[in-house]
Amino acid sequence: MTEQALLTDARLYLCTDARTARGDFADFVEAAYAGGVDIIQLRDKNLEAAEELEVLEVLGAAARRHGRLWSVNDRADIASLSGAPVLHIGQKDLPLASARKFLGNEAVIGLSTHSPAQIDAAIGASRGPAGLDYFCVGPVWATPTKPGRAAVGLDLVRYAAEATRRTAAGAGGASVDGAPLPWFAIGGIDLGNVKQVVAAGAQRIVVVRAITEADDPAAAASSLLAALDAGAS
Repeated sequence: MTEQALLTDARLYLCTDARTARGDFADFVEAAYAGGVDIIQLRDKNLEAAEELEVLEVLGAAARRHGRLWSVNDRADIASLSGAPVLHIGQKDLPLASARKFLGNEAVIGLSTHSPAQIDAAIGASRGPAGLDYFCVGPVWATPTKPGRAAVGLDLVRYAAEATRRTAAGAGGASVDGAPLPWFAIGGIDLGNVKQVVAAGAQRIVVVRAITEADDPAAAASSLLAALDAGAS
């Protein structure tokens, strides 16, 4: 299965730190993938580059065993050196064109968005082989993983759903292999509110604490996927 096909099918995206204090990163990512997580991103600002590459070796090996994707946050150089199939960038990180120049057209690149204008720009940037592959919308609710970032609420999720439907249906609309451009809702999403996000139009979610703080990461992932299915039915 190609990386683009895996992205198109992905519904559950997990961001995690290296779990240094717990010392269980390898077991944790194995459990998360086993529970149904489609993409795991390592996001840990406390790691030096050499440490990050070591942790990414563990993550990449687990992803390959499960036939899933794995992602690097912000840094195209680390993505290139580690062989990561996915790079995620923020609005103030390396520009898409620069990331493409560094990684080439085969890499999957995603972007965070926080407003209607940024969503429109992300959709516009998706056209062509060097375009954006997916975007995230949020934070839907305030979250301690993004201190100081105001919540955007469910209205922005609704906006993203309508904007991607509209552009995919129109001439020259944004799509990946003929499918609408993938996007994920992110920010404070857990088992208690995931159905609200689905009702607002999201088919894919990014979570952090809903799995990283769970006693059983595999069960937490499986429950989130079941809630996604229930919300969509």
